Amino acid sequence: MMVRLRFAPSPTGFLHIGGLRTALFSWLFTKKNKGSFIFRLEDTDRNRLVEEAEENLIRMLDWAGIDIDEGPGIGGDYGPYRQSERLQLYREHVDLLLEQGDAYPCFCTEERLEQLKSNQRSQGETPQYDNHCRKLNKEEILSRIQSQEAHVIRMKIPEKEETFRLKDLVRGTVAIESGQIEDQVILKSDGFPTYHLAVVIDDHLMQISHVVRGEEWLPSFPKHLLLYRYLGWETPEFVHLPLILNEERAKLSKRHGAVAVEDFRSKGYLPEALLNFIALLGWNPGDDRELLSLKELTQEFSFERVSKSGSVF
Repeated sequence: MMVRLRFAPSPTGFLHIGGLRTALFSWLFTKKNKGSFIFRLEDTDRNRLVEEAEENLIRMLDWAGIDIDEGPGIGGDYGPYRQSERLQLYREHVDLLLEQGDAYPCFCTEERLEQLKSNQRSQGETPQYDNHCRKLNKEEILSRIQSQEAHVIRMKIPEKEETFRLKDLVRGTVAIESGQIEDQVILKSDGFPTYHLAVVIDDHLMQISHVVRGEEWLPSFPKHLLLYRYLGWETPEFVHLPLILNEERAKLSKRHGAVAVEDFRSKGYLPEALLNFIALLGWNPGDDRELLSLKELTQEFSFERVSKSGSVF
């Protein structure tokens, strides 16, 4: 199997410790298995883009010694590597899902959705879309689209109860019932895809063999498995990394002090020292060594020795 892993941050901020660890683990696995390391920008959330974030992400990876095989400014056979430059690809696959009956237009306003959530919360229910627009007939859908009524596209979750199972390289088998999942928005009214659609299409078309991401994405895997099924594609291997925690054992965030890689660089930390430290946050070499060179980390690394539990930074 061709080994291809990607680091796919959103340029909504500078590279942080959690992102660097994800990139490092992916890069180590790639180097150990003589594969390719891809840098992809997930820049579809246009309202949250941060100026100079893309430049910072690339510069900090370069400072850390994590070299990129394919990506913006580098090129490669599977580009473009910015999601904002791949909109036509996403639209084509959305049209296919619509034709197959696996997706549908949703005309619900923000006001209706907020009222729905409020009502559900007041009744002690989990806020979830009620599939209102799933019931619309073709004539009404066509009429509303022709009148240019704003709408999104949602994917259909099967009505029949189903258990989705994922074999994760860190967590083993994970199961989630389909009743816990709502009909997910996959294309926004501005024509940009949501994360769920774009990540599946890009990972497949870029031939990504292992999807490495934080455990916060674990509840989303059924939606992604469904999209792979609807599009007739094989699923890659999945790796959900444990969170990096602060001293209060809450998820590490900017509010709790320096977490940007730039902060450590400006304070004079050597990249080798920082990489050694974050590599041991949730992973161990199988012995009591605490100092490992980048070469040793590459030789020893495996996802099997990544912990399921969060690590305190």
